[in-house]
Amino acid sequence: MDTEAGKGGGGTDDPSDTVSLVPPDGGHLHLDNRNHHHHHHHQSSRHVKRILLLFMVIVATCLVLYRSVYPFRSLPWYSNSHGHDESSTSEKRVLKLETILEKTAMADKTVIITTLNEAWAAPNSIFDIFLESFRLENNTKKLLNHLVIVALDQKAYDRCATLHPHCYVLNTTGIDFSNEAYFMTTIYLEMMWRRIDFLRSVLQIGYNFIFTDADIMWFRDPFPRFYSDADFQIACDYFYGHPSDLKNLPNGGFNYVKSNNRTIKFYEFWLASRKTYPGLHDQDVLNKIKFDPFLSQIGLKMRFLDTAYFGGFCQPSRDMGQVCTMHANCCVGLEKKIYDLKIMQEDWKRFLSLQNNRKALQTTSWTVPQKCRLSSFRPPDLHKKNVQPGSNN
Repeated sequence: MDTEAGKGGGGTDDPSDTVSLVPPDGGHLHLDNRNHHHHHHHQSSRHVKRILLLFMVIVATCLVLYRSVYPFRSLPWYSNSHGHDESSTSEKRVLKLETILEKTAMADKTVIITTLNEAWAAPNSIFDIFLESFRLENNTKKLLNHLVIVALDQKAYDRCATLHPHCYVLNTTGIDFSNEAYFMTTIYLEMMWRRIDFLRSVLQIGYNFIFTDADIMWFRDPFPRFYSDADFQIACDYFYGHPSDLKNLPNGGFNYVKSNNRTIKFYEFWLASRKTYPGLHDQDVLNKIKFDPFLSQIGLKMRFLDTAYFGGFCQPSRDMGQVCTMHANCCVGLEKKIYDLKIMQEDWKRFLSLQNNRKALQTTSWTVPQKCRLSSFRPPDLHKKNVQPGSNN
């Protein structure tokens, strides 16, 4: 075949290169088959362009809608080419936190939160015992789906990620929270106040929470024991009989807080009060501000949880048939806590194994504390002069 003839559209003996059409006058038309393919390719190209144009319109519409709903946020995939300023980093952190909270929240937007550092997250340490307590009963095992572990350092986060699906790292610039924080040291105080600030942010995002220290064992679903009308309810080191009595001595390691304007203002006031009472940790400051008229002014409903259901080493829950949680409070030192928590766990397993033996159940009780001695943590005499609520003198 003559190649040049084929290019020029002239005669050819190869029938595959032409398409014969019969026009109305009965004559024959000979069209170059490659022109036919070119026309078909042109139509396909126009079709692809239309699809791309439609896609771009949809994306543009989504961007406009996103900006109208979240006018002050960066886009999730956006990165600042001019460098990451603090506001950009903060926005991304909030976005990531919201994603985790949304994934773990109950239907009423309630999550369970605990915090960990490297020392508490280490193998065979507090974290393992804490998770195991949830798994011993079906009514607490399901609550793991709503538990967010807030890691205070990268190593704690890495360990969390191997054991639990919902982990969040909370970095604090210039402070290393990875080691054991000894009671009332500078690091300990910073850790406690960082926690309060973080919980305030959870309320501001619009989520209710149960905060629990990781040295608290969960034995039963606590929700049936909460007060439905309370904004802020908290466990106690020492409970004196009435949930509204401000003389009860609260423990900041376990509280259930609903997100509303009252609780947000309360947490802001709590944080600001750190400057009013310098050198005190969050729990001692709470013991002072719980009497402040500001709480009545904002209408905050505070309730104290009975140690019969939310016990601890300070004031143990005596009825294992009623207890929801037990806290390794009134105990200083990680090794002591781990030792007694493991014994507590065995006490609970023994109780569960005797469910069908009423007589044995009646005589079953805690064999802790052992290394966490109560003698150094006597409840203060509130009627004694110069003794402030919350001190352990």
